[in-house]
Amino acid sequence: MMVVPNRRTSFFVCFDLKPITGVICIVLFLHAANSAKLFNKHYPAGADLFEHEFPNIGLDEYDPYGPSLSEDDLADTGDDPETKPRLYQGDIAIDPFTYLTLRLGVNPTKHPKRLWPNATIPFEISYLYDSRERRAIERVLKTFNSLTCIKFVPYDGEDDDYILITPPEEGPKGCWSYVGRKGGEQVVSLQKPDETSAHCFSSEGRIMHELMHAIGIYHEQSRADRDNYIKVHWENIVPKFRKNFKLISKKRGKYTFDYDYNSVMHYGEYYFSKSKGKKPSITPLQPGVRIGQRKTLSKTDCLKINDLYGCLKGRQAKMYRSFCNLLGL
Repeated sequence: MMVVPNRRTSFFVCFDLKPITGVICIVLFLHAANSAKLFNKHYPAGADLFEHEFPNIGLDEYDPYGPSLSEDDLADTGDDPETKPRLYQGDIAIDPFTYLTLRLGVNPTKHPKRLWPNATIPFEISYLYDSRERRAIERVLKTFNSLTCIKFVPYDGEDDDYILITPPEEGPKGCWSYVGRKGGEQVVSLQKPDETSAHCFSSEGRIMHELMHAIGIYHEQSRADRDNYIKVHWENIVPKFRKNFKLISKKRGKYTFDYDYNSVMHYGEYYFSKSKGKKPSITPLQPGVRIGQRKTLSKTDCLKINDLYGCLKGRQAKMYRSFCNLLGL
């Protein structure tokens, strides 16, 4: 009788079996041991089976708090608050749904499961922020409410799903968020200023960036057609962070909007560079343009949000287009 191995089964039992059966036993043993490691890290069941078939996202990227890296890994990458968290693409926390869609190569950007019902996002702002920080967050929320059909409303304690805007008490420091509606209490991390840096409050664009993730928008440079617009200098990127420059989806469909160098969702030139300020990780192919601004929404950012939630159709389309056209970028 063949023994099906588990964590308590001795590896050497396999050698007491016939050659072919023994080989099968060893394979099963290794698979069980690997699965045990995955389950201990709370990976979805069977996630290890995707490792070589769907390379868009690695196993170590599923953990919402990211892979375990030493400070030496970030020694030359600078202290940008969006790269500091060390999550997927720097500042994106991964939940099981996002993990599986990315592993399968499915573009998750328009999946209805991730959209907020009625374009309404209940929010709560942590008591840990002082009045100045709270006002900065509230100004950004009002900007979204004014220019888009998204409505951020105070959490009333009744909604099942809501975002909690809070300094990072658990998990990584810096600015980070899930993408779209995760379900339940959903953290948007905005690290408070301190004596070393303004962190996520250096500009309103920093706050907008993370809230756009929560609305459902990914980074601009992860579009499938990005190589027509930017050059990725792989040799200049810290090796452990090259995975952050993978595409969300390799399917080259038609995009509703042109590639947006001005997007508040675009990486800067030196994100994850081995030598910040000297060796760019990405550069625009179009001469004279700059990338990575964190001032405010671009016109296209605004249009993308409205389009994602179906607000560029019908009677309201003209109104929201005119609002977005007010933006200078």
